[in-house]
Amino acid sequence: MADSYTTRDDLSEKEQLLQLVGFKIGKEIFGVDILMVQEIIRSAPITYVPNSPEFVEGVINLRGSIIPVIDLRKRLNLDTASYEQEKDWILILEIGGRVTGFIVDWVTEVIKIQENSIDPPPDILVAGLQSQYIRGVCEIENTLLILLDFNRILLVDEVKKLKTVTVEQEEANVS
Repeated sequence: MADSYTTRDDLSEKEQLLQLVGFKIGKEIFGVDILMVQEIIRSAPITYVPNSPEFVEGVINLRGSIIPVIDLRKRLNLDTASYEQEKDWILILEIGGRVTGFIVDWVTEVIKIQENSIDPPPDILVAGLQSQYIRGVCEIENTLLILLDFNRILLVDEVKKLKTVTVEQEEANVS
């Protein structure tokens, strides 16, 4: 008679499985923990907000909520010369209780990886990106996947400025 129970080793293996939403910016593949993703939308009309940081594209109205939208390409200092803005996707993420949209070139798929397959980023990889944003890297299908730490994408003073921008835009919509 076959045993039909799950062993402790099976449970720990499943617990270590990490699900990511994969997305591309240029030729690079990035990932974000699926639990942070509220939704994924195609490009939406973005309202420019004066005096916002350079990497903030503006705000969108998503079912009555005003959400700041950040161009992840600009935030990570990646090449901006070779992309078409009208083909963008917006990842709506909840970061520290705050909903923010991030513009990416393309959303790929849900990727499942083992947590122990994540390595710290090699020095050469972080030369073009600020290493504080990178949680780690892992290899999938002979390609490096860069895991971003969205909790560190925005600095504390930038989060405060985004809150101010959002409140000002909401007040402008009410008047």
